[in-house]
Amino acid sequence: MKILVVNAGSSSLKYQLFDSTDFSVLAKGLCECIGISGGAIKHSLACGKSLTRSVDLPTHATAMKLLCEILVSDDYGCIADMSEIGAIGHRFVHGGSYFSGSTLLTDEVLKITDKCGELAPLHTSAHMQGIAGCNEVMPGVPQVLVFDTAFHQTIPQKAYMYPIPYALYEEHQIRRYGFHGTSHLYVSEEMAKVLGGAQGTKIVTCHLGNGSSISAVKDGKSIDTSMGFTPLSGIEMGTRCGDIDPAIVAFIMQKKNISADKITDYMNKNCGFLGISETSSDMREIFAEIQNGGPKAEQCQLAVDILGYQIKKYIGSYSAAMGGVDAIVFTAGIGENTPKIRELACEGLEYLGVKFDKEANDATFSSGGMQALTTADSKVKVYMIPTNEELIIARDTYEIVKG
Repeated sequence: MKILVVNAGSSSLKYQLFDSTDFSVLAKGLCECIGISGGAIKHSLACGKSLTRSVDLPTHATAMKLLCEILVSDDYGCIADMSEIGAIGHRFVHGGSYFSGSTLLTDEVLKITDKCGELAPLHTSAHMQGIAGCNEVMPGVPQVLVFDTAFHQTIPQKAYMYPIPYALYEEHQIRRYGFHGTSHLYVSEEMAKVLGGAQGTKIVTCHLGNGSSISAVKDGKSIDTSMGFTPLSGIEMGTRCGDIDPAIVAFIMQKKNISADKITDYMNKNCGFLGISETSSDMREIFAEIQNGGPKAEQCQLAVDILGYQIKKYIGSYSAAMGGVDAIVFTAGIGENTPKIRELACEGLEYLGVKFDKEANDATFSSGGMQALTTADSKVKVYMIPTNEELIIARDTYEIVKG
């Protein structure tokens, strides 16, 4: 059976095609600028052969149709016909309190996901478009939803509740949900293999990218995570502020005379690395400004220092919550490819038992696969582990539909 993994955004559609016999990737790609000008598809095969084509993509269904045509084409295909695809797995950001695991898409499930739309309107709308596109192009093929929030459903009430009137939780489901769950699940499982199994382990997983979150994983289960009711909370991110004094929100609204909708947009799109550095939301460009001694070099350095400091604080707090820590994992774009951030986050953690190997860290990037960043005698292991959310989605999809 072949499994198509789909990650639909508001104007994009990422995909990977897996062979369920060994979960190898046969093809992967990206349809971008869907519904806007500049549409294109980037497609590559496991053998390295690739295709980039500019094409008008008015809808997600159009993108799915083009994708299917390429998958069976003579030049860039890898399957004989679409009947080889036995299931489709969708990344679905928000499952609310309704889903603690992946689930087969049914009419009833679809109704429940509508209730999550209010919690993540942009993401949910995009996912629904992806599902509709699959229904139109591949009718009858089973579809599975894999939720970013599901892994964090094991967080205890004392960690997911906010100290606000309980009625708000009952009426509006205001609580900590957490995100990047599929990534935290994957890297914590990989780390647990190194430690000899999940039982009895205490792992802090740091998913660091344009959006970032940190999780405490005890005995293989999430017990706390930095993102909350929305992906806005936690540590400093590309354009998101992370944790701040709630009174700042009202203060800015008054000073700038902006509405609730606009302040949410402001906190999501104008803060974080971009807001502090006044240069970029991209960590690579921030480091370039520092190295070049540009006019915003000091502010860029501050953005870097804030991130390293905040990661360190979360590691310390989660160590306290779990009664210790056995391993710290860095993953995702920044976590896998920015040695300096890993160094800043681990600097001063010797009291926990971390013996950081700076030389190994400086030489470690995601292209090298899983890498240890501590000395052999370090009590606490620190690893860089490239995430693989698509593999988790493919495996879950296969287990649910294999019958």
